[in-house]
Amino acid sequence: MEHQRDQPVTLLDVRDLQVEFHTRDGVAKAVNGVNYSVDPGETLAVLGESGSGKSVTAQAVMGILDSPPGRITGGQVLFRGEDLLTMGAETRRRIRGAKMSMIFQDALSALNPVMSVGAQLAEMYEVHDGMTRKDSRAKAVQLMDRVRIPAAKDRVGDYPHQFSGGMRQRIMIAMALALEPDLVIADEPTTALDVTVQAQVMDLLAELQREYNMGLILITHDLGVVADVADKIAVMYAGRIVETAPVHELYAAPAHPYTRGLLDSIPRLDQKGRQLYAIKGLPPNLTAIPPGCPFNPRCPMAQDICRTDRPPLFAVAHGRASACHFWKETLDER
Repeated sequence: MEHQRDQPVTLLDVRDLQVEFHTRDGVAKAVNGVNYSVDPGETLAVLGESGSGKSVTAQAVMGILDSPPGRITGGQVLFRGEDLLTMGAETRRRIRGAKMSMIFQDALSALNPVMSVGAQLAEMYEVHDGMTRKDSRAKAVQLMDRVRIPAAKDRVGDYPHQFSGGMRQRIMIAMALALEPDLVIADEPTTALDVTVQAQVMDLLAELQREYNMGLILITHDLGVVADVADKIAVMYAGRIVETAPVHELYAAPAHPYTRGLLDSIPRLDQKGRQLYAIKGLPPNLTAIPPGCPFNPRCPMAQDICRTDRPPLFAVAHGRASACHFWKETLDER
């Protein structure tokens, strides 16, 4: 990890990021010291159940966190070595969209329902590059063609509701890539799509990433989606990263019981007819995270030390870490 941070090519370096939400029930510690990095051309998959802090971390990185009630209370977000959290609002606005962009989960909600998709794509070129309306519209058609929307020239004037879910998601990808950013964050980009369309969207993202050599952060709860596209994985639980590893090493031998539970929950053809495994219990209330390891109430391996001492990220191997007191035993079980 430290070796990566010393490299000048590091695109994004999130260090000890902390985010809180002040609610009626108390202070919810949504992100508790997250660290990860992404290089140009690299794909980082961030995995975890709903409420683990994946999307909040991404919103903090992008500078679109709802504040109030959200508040960044610590850490750094270094983009090409410059801390986004200490930048002025105008400087950060120029970076957002042009240098880093985001693909949202629900395209229908993210797109403006009363503007044609062509106008929404063209607006980016008009605002950031000062293009004329005619030129920006031509660029919008090119971009729609690039993400394989059929008959783009005829459909550039259509509205979001006139497109299918898969086509809307392609438009969201087009908007994110319009200004050829260095980093794209995709927040659950395939959740609302059927399996066939999911694969098409992921293939398109991977192809465009190679073409532009951009860094990609893929946020998901579906381990099946990322197996073929990610380079490395960060698993989050209760606002913390509990395991990091190269993708194939993590799938072959997880070093944290939570990761193993997520992998065991994936439906498999060779287990047809058997009851699907599920992790017992629920994620913790973020206003009252239990002492020790946050996963201990649900962990089949939990012992007394897990209920009192919060484990740091132990170095498992080169490029691998696990926040588990019994990571060696977990590895041996696989």
